[in-house]
Amino acid sequence: MSGADGRAPPPATERSSYRVWTSDTLRYGDMDPQRHVNNAVFSTFLESGRVSFLYDQDLALRAEGCEFVIVHLTIDFRAELRYPGTVDIGSRVLRIGRSSFTVGQGIFKGERCAATAESVLVQLDTATRRPRTLSLPLVSWLRQHLAE
Repeated sequence: MSGADGRAPPPATERSSYRVWTSDTLRYGDMDPQRHVNNAVFSTFLESGRVSFLYDQDLALRAEGCEFVIVHLTIDFRAELRYPGTVDIGSRVLRIGRSSFTVGQGIFKGERCAATAESVLVQLDTATRRPRTLSLPLVSWLRQHLAE
């Protein structure tokens, strides 16, 4: 994928790739028998990153009568995470469609990238349970955060 100027965006493993950030706490209960954070918890961290902007009341990106659903999620695990501490979750927009968009994310503990992910989200009409065209305010915000 290339940005508007034809250059590829920075690699997903670099903190500089992301413009939207949130953080989450590593909890004792997140560990598995190997004493590292269980792989399923990574998905929860990614959700925290998406929710931080998709459902932000001040941004108001969600259209009335709509919600966002994930139709595809891939995670590349790159390093173990261990309790205690916090993680930073970076997000960037990779693609914008008619009723869907793709978010790229990275989970970092300090400078180390523990995982990268891509999620395809669809804006769903809550009454019909069918995809609905992305609203202009949402498309505008997504374009402003498109990876370049």
